[in-house]
Amino acid sequence: MKSLKTEIIEAIEKYKIITIVRGVSAEKLVPLAEALYDGGIRLVEVTFDAEGRTSDEDTVEMISSLVGHFGGRMYIGAGTVLTPSQVALAHEAGAGYIISPDTSEEVIRKTKELGMVSIPGAMTPTEITTAYRYGADFVKIFPAGDLGVAYVRSVITPLKHIPVLAVAGVTADKLGTFLKAGVKGFGISSSIVDKTLVEKGDYAGITELARRFTSQI
Repeated sequence: MKSLKTEIIEAIEKYKIITIVRGVSAEKLVPLAEALYDGGIRLVEVTFDAEGRTSDEDTVEMISSLVGHFGGRMYIGAGTVLTPSQVALAHEAGAGYIISPDTSEEVIRKTKELGMVSIPGAMTPTEITTAYRYGADFVKIFPAGDLGVAYVRSVITPLKHIPVLAVAGVTADKLGTFLKAGVKGFGISSSIVDKTLVEKGDYAGITELARRFTSQI
């Protein structure tokens, strides 16, 4: 029987898109996630709020609600994880993977200790190799859209043994180009989770945005 960690790694490699959910109210979270599911999304990252407007406790409650609601149909992770204590909270809530904007040895090692998938953020070759050496399962190149596909290709070429994701600023029409450059998947936020649509409750619109991305995989 596969472990949850193995399932998540395989899901990332298969579905390739992790949708980032940031700043969405608790009452809109499940309908939003269902809309994403209808659009072909199978991985959702709920972010911690580094500014503290949403407490860590509220964030883990949202993670727990999604884990309970989907019961394995959707793989739920935690994002913007900056401390080992947030890793532990996310694990208790049922998150299966941990995503960070940076490369923190403490966060990676805590993630591995708890049997979760580790996806730290990095930009330079040194940061990418350091994250992998600490035990990352994937390394997210961040911000990939700003850096551009030429940069990502150049960095990946000598580091083909390290599975990387392209996160932030990657549009639907660029997915194929980034995949050809060697990335294994993507983290997509506002291009799918359009806050105007969420506020209006236009979940059909969210599903359509999700399909624009999933149809390119």
